[in-house]
This record gives sequence, C-alpha cells and structure tokens, in this order.
Amino acid sequence: MPLPERVALLGIRHHGPGSARMVTAALDATRPEVVLVEGPPEGDALLAHVPGLVPPVALLLHDEAEPARAAFWPFAEFSPEWRAVVWAHEHGVPVRFFDLPAAASLAEPDSTPDSTPRAALDPLGVLAEAAGFDDPERWWEDVVEHHRDPTDLAEAVAEAMGALREEFADQVDARTLRREAAMRQNLRRALKDFAGPVAVVAGAWHVPALRDLGPASVDAAALKGLPRRKVSGTWVPWSHGRLAADSGYGAGVASPGWYGHLWECAGRGDAVARWFARMCGVLRAEDLPASTAGAVEAVRLADALAAMRGRPSPGLSEVLEAALAVLCGGDETPLRLVHARLVVGERLGEVGPGVPRSPLAADLARAQRRLRLPATAEVKPIRLDLRKDTDRERSKLLRRLEVLGVPWGTPDATRTLGTFAEAWQLHWKPDFEVALAVAARHGTTVEAAARRVLVTGAAEATRVVGAADALSRSVGCEIPEAVAAAREALDRCAAAATDALELLAALPDLATTVRYGSVRGTDPDLLRVALHGLLARGAVGLPLACRGVDDDTAERALRAVDGADEAVRLAADDEHRETWRRALGALVAMPDAHGLPSGRATRLLWESGLMGSDDVAVRLHRAVSGTGGAGVGATAFVAGFLRGSAALLTADPRLFAVVDEWLTGLSGADFEAAVPLLRRAVAEFSPAERRMLGDRVRAVGTGARAGGVSGRDWDEEVAGRLAGHVRELLTGVAG
Repeated sequence: MPLPERVALLGIRHHGPGSARMVTAALDATRPEVVLVEGPPEGDALLAHVPGLVPPVALLLHDEAEPARAAFWPFAEFSPEWRAVVWAHEHGVPVRFFDLPAAASLAEPDSTPDSTPRAALDPLGVLAEAAGFDDPERWWEDVVEHHRDPTDLAEAVAEAMGALREEFADQVDARTLRREAAMRQNLRRALKDFAGPVAVVAGAWHVPALRDLGPASVDAAALKGLPRRKVSGTWVPWSHGRLAADSGYGAGVASPGWYGHLWECAGRGDAVARWFARMCGVLRAEDLPASTAGAVEAVRLADALAAMRGRPSPGLSEVLEAALAVLCGGDETPLRLVHARLVVGERLGEVGPGVPRSPLAADLARAQRRLRLPATAEVKPIRLDLRKDTDRERSKLLRRLEVLGVPWGTPDATRTLGTFAEAWQLHWKPDFEVALAVAARHGTTVEAAARRVLVTGAAEATRVVGAADALSRSVGCEIPEAVAAAREALDRCAAAATDALELLAALPDLATTVRYGSVRGTDPDLLRVALHGLLARGAVGLPLACRGVDDDTAERALRAVDGADEAVRLAADDEHRETWRRALGALVAMPDAHGLPSGRATRLLWESGLMGSDDVAVRLHRAVSGTGGAGVGATAFVAGFLRGSAALLTADPRLFAVVDEWLTGLSGADFEAAVPLLRRAVAEFSPAERRMLGDRVRAVGTGARAGGVSGRDWDEEVAGRLAGHVRELLTGVAG
C-alpha cells in the first residue's frame, strides 16, 4: 500500500537545529491535522504537560513492577521532535508518539536508562565520506545547519537515506525492523482517525521504511508476542551534558551547547560574533584575559578559515581554531574550559509543578525548596555548619539520599573542617531521577525510605565491618530506629566474629561515629562501649592473626593496624589505649610474625614514644641481618616500618643510618626484588618528604666521597649504581 499523498514524512537528525528549522517550516506549510513523533506511545498521556516544561527535559518511563527498568527519551529546545510537539500545542493540533511501546523496550535484557543503542551503520558517516568529508559532524553542519532554505531538506534527506537503505539492507537489525513495523501500524491508525494531512517526524534512517505501508498483516505478525507491562512515567529535567555523545547517550551529539547557540541565533546572522562574546565572558569569569579586540580578531579569523575551506560560514571547528589562536594564545587549557562550559554546556531544564511525580520525588522537591538547596547540573561546593539548624537539615538530607542511591552530594575529603563543619560537592545528574523512582518502593518520604533501607541493611549484616558501616550511616542520617537496629546488628556480628583483623577493621568507622555522635544527637558513650568491646577482642587476637600469614593477609593486617591505631587515638579511653599498646608490643615481640604488620607496629610504638630510637635501631638491625639482609622478611619489615610519614625518619640519624646501611648493602638483583614493597611504602610520603630523603641521601653521598663511609673505601661505580636505584625508587613514585 503506497503512502497517501496527505502524509508528510519529515526525516530528521535527533537534536539537530537544522532539522528543527526544517520541521517547523514544513509544519507551517502543511498545516497537518495530527502530528506523529518518534517516541513511545505510553508518553502520550504526558504530552499535556509540555507547556510547563523548560528544555532540556526527558520523558522518563519505568516498569511499575521493576522501577529499575527505566529509560529516558531526552529533548532539547533545538530537538526537531520537541519543535514538532511545541508546534502542535501552539496550534491546537493533536500529537502522538508512534514508536515501539516502552513496555517492549524495557523488557529487553540490556535495557538500561539512557542507553539508546547505536546503529551498526552510521548513515551520516557514510554520506559524509561520499561527499568527501572526513568528519560527519562538519558535513552535517555544511549541508543542514548552515542551509539557508530548510523547506527542501526533507525530500533530499529522504532520498539520501533511501539510497543507503538499499545498499546496506543487510545491516538493518531486527530491533529496528520491529520498531518500524510499530511505526507503520500507528501511522495506519492515524490515517483512519484523521481525514486531513498527517505529519510524521522520525529519524531519517526510518523514512524509507515508512514510504510504503505494505500489508498490515505482515507488521502485525512482526509485533506479535510483545511483552505487556504496566509502565508509568513523568517528565524530568535533563542537561546538555547528558545530550552529548561522550556521555554514552546513543543518539547524542558532539556539541549540544553549540547547537543550542545556533538555534537561539537562527536568522540573526551574527551567531559567530555572539559566540565569541559568550566565550570572552567565560574566560573573564576565570580571571583569564579576553578583550573585545581579541573577540573581533577571532571572528575575522573564523570567517577567513571558512572561506579558505569553501564552507558557507564558520563551523565549530573554525570557531575553536580561531579561539585557540587568538583568545587562548595557543594554550589548550582555556579551550578545554570553553568546551565544557559552552560547546557542551551544563544547562539544566525545568519541570513545572503540575507534572506527576512519585510521593518520594515530591517530598524531595519540598525539602529542596525549604532548605534553599536547588538542584543544578554544575558542580557546586558548599560548607555546612552543623550547629545551625538549616545546615544540619541539609546534611541529613544529603546523607539520606546517599543511602537511597542518590549521591547528589559527595563529601569533600580534601577539606577537614572539624567536628561541627562539613564540606560537600553538589552535582545533580539526570540519572538520579531513575534512582528516585527505584527508591520510591521503600517509602513516600526521604526519611521513611532511608529508614527502611537502613533497618533492612542492618538486619541483613553478617560481618562486623558491614554492621559498623550501617551504624555510621544511621547516625549520620539521624534516624533513631536505624541507629538502634545497627547497634543490635553490631553486637550480633561481633559475638559471632572470630577474626581479629575483621574486628579491628571496623574500628575506624566506629571511631568517627563516636566522635561525631553528639553532633548528630546520638549518645557517644553508648557507641564508645561498642568500640571498646571490639578493640579489646581485636587486640588480644592481633599477634596470632599476623603469625605465619601470606603477603595479602599481611597487607590486610597492616591496614587494620593503621586504622585501629587511628581509631584508638580518636575515641578510646586511657585504659583501652594501654590495651592497644600492649597488643602492638606483643606483635613486635612475636618472632615469626609477618614483617609488614610487625614493622608497622614498631613504627607506631616509636612515634608514640613507647619505644626509643636505640631499641628501634636494634630491631631494625636484627630484622635486616637475620636473613642475610636480602630476604623477603627483611624487606617486608623495613617496608612496614617506612609506611606513613618520612619526617621522623629523616630527623633521626641513627635510624636513617640503619636503613641506609641495609639498602646500600643489597645487590642489584636483591634491590630489584625489594623495589615493589619499598615503592609502596615510599608512595605514602609527601613530595616534600621525598625531597628531604633525597637531600639526606645526597648529603650522605657527599660526606662519603669526602671522608669515606664507616671506614670503607668509596667505590664510585657501586655508588653510582645505588644512587640510580634510589633515584628510580623516588622518581618512580613521584611520577
């Protein structure tokens, strides 16, 4: 069945402003009675909310039985589908989505949000190559985006795609064929419902398949057995960053910010000049030089480049090359800033209050308004003072959302602000809307949903570390029922635990919880009792847990010792500090303990003043001489001792001499075998500490050349080889 003449097929490129202009012009010319737009029919019920939306926005549909099965259909202001929908609303014309139902898409095994599959064939790439272009984006700009008369584009695009479909018919996948069968069925339905003109807005790749409707029975057979699922949806804010192809979006474009600018400046003739004015604003905001004269020169250079290349007007490549040469002085660093802020951009859309939302999403929106904490697509640092009610409520909200899988805020670990202050980095991502839809099954408010997740997690905890983490999160969220459940889980897991390292590994989280418990409205003494119980049992079993173990277990033991020592320093009382010190002493005294935790325990006792430098020197000397100085045990002990800060080591000449004597006594082969452990130890030194060590080594070498070392003759060849080893160790870590 040939397509009736009253049907206008408008083949478009998703998110292309040139296609958007073409669609608008074609709709004005044909004045259809109904507009069909590529998209899932389940979204028809949500089209009534279009007037209250500010793009970029996305249609979010999810399976009610499994909310995690969800998908987005994004629209920007310059998306041709969006312009078709807006035109229909402005002219009172019905508009329908006519693609494959979302129920079928969501049932596919690889269905994930924002994962529109890429076609096996890139139609734009093929057409661009045929036209002599090496860049599909540049070809599209020349042919479409800078096309002066959009009215004749539809037929030209359709003819080009028809030729491609004939040549590459074997590369059309089964899912595309099924989608096109659904499109034809929905088109037949529209032709039956409306007697006047029908406008069809679909990806240009699908236009050849819609030119001949063929037998309806064939399409019905192709769609037979489609899954039936109950699908719900809403409109959610989107961003230009998520429209970018680099984000993983299958139908994304390389430069959504640039395309948005072209749409805004359509018909003005000054798009390039306005772009450079915006670029200057971005650079000046970062205190970078950007003069008006420079902008004028950049415009002239872009025009000249376009003329040399035979392009109708400057494209993005000419604009960026001119910006690099004139405004950025050849430095690509400012240009990367321009790319992020303008070429891609982070414009975030808005959704009106009348759009249906889940009770959980509505509760979050109320909290954001109440706490004056709007969601933005840009990274925003904030500082919270927990002594202030509003800041404390903000912290609770961010922590509860993290529990629900919505990490809107990330604690800034680089800034330590004290007990009553927190630093966060806020960054709202459109994907969080799906996470909210998934979390809605836990409760109708953020607090209720977080309470259920925390209580359930505490009940399911089987290890001490997991229970301690649940307790820490519950205290941070300030949910008393969850705190009580996590406290019970910690007692239960601790009673069943027999591994000393597991008990000690839970102490850092618990110590932090004890330290901040009073700020969060939790009695810290109750939490300190739990910490002391774990510490006492872990301390007793520590020496045996480090005896005769392999290297992986030794590394785990070293981390447990470090974490437990910090926890004791922060939150333990004097009695339990002494218990911990005795445990470290017993570990150091155990002859067959692994060198890593034993060396680390020696270092901690020395730093705390419980072991003098003479005793440490004796133990170091005993460790490195007991196996001939070249064994794995000696290397492990020295590596464990070196872990941490280098300041005290460089300040104590005797300890430095012991390590130096052992290191310089190693043969080349033994040194290479020791490098991995030593490099891991040195990696924790700060750049300043590594410089201090280098200066100390250089000073020793200078003194040796002047008067010898320990009465031995100075061997320049050996010294050069050893200096090279040390240099490799230090510079390898620094690099």
